[in-house]
Amino acid sequence: MHMGADQSPRRPEGRARVKWVKRILIAAVIIFAVFYVVTRPQDAANAVEGAVGAVWNAGAAIGQFFTSLAT
Repeated sequence: MHMGADQSPRRPEGRARVKWVKRILIAAVIIFAVFYVVTRPQDAANAVEGAVGAVWNAGAAIGQFFTSLAT
């Protein structure tokens, strides 16, 4: 399948656009997070606590899995 020069998925302009979109999305997420922390600090703390707890529990489950595998 032949693609014309204007349809190439590896155009430098396309990559630059993707970089700008990523930067805008990252900035929007950071701005939202700061806004959330400032306006609802208790809810933000609960959300972070829940996320850390989920990661901790996942690590414990993986450790238990490998311990069971070894015995």
